[in-house]
Amino acid sequence: MGIDDTILQKLRLLPPEEQQKVAELVESLAATRPKGPRKNPMGMFAHRGIHIPAEVIDEARREAWANFPREFPESTEK
Repeated sequence: MGIDDTILQKLRLLPPEEQQKVAELVESLAATRPKGPRKNPMGMFAHRGIHIPAEVIDEARREAWANFPREFPESTEK
């Protein structure tokens, strides 16, 4: 028996008002699901003719992380 059969079997045991709640939950879950595959960030603006070279991205990353601490203080928790 598959998961869908198990769910349907359990759903049929519920009273109509509880079945309605399940239907609403399923609808809300379906509405929050991504509509399609994620887009590659490198190609998101390709249709606009924007091209950012990898070197520029690498430099921006280096600048963003330049002041980030490399070592962390010892934990005082024991």
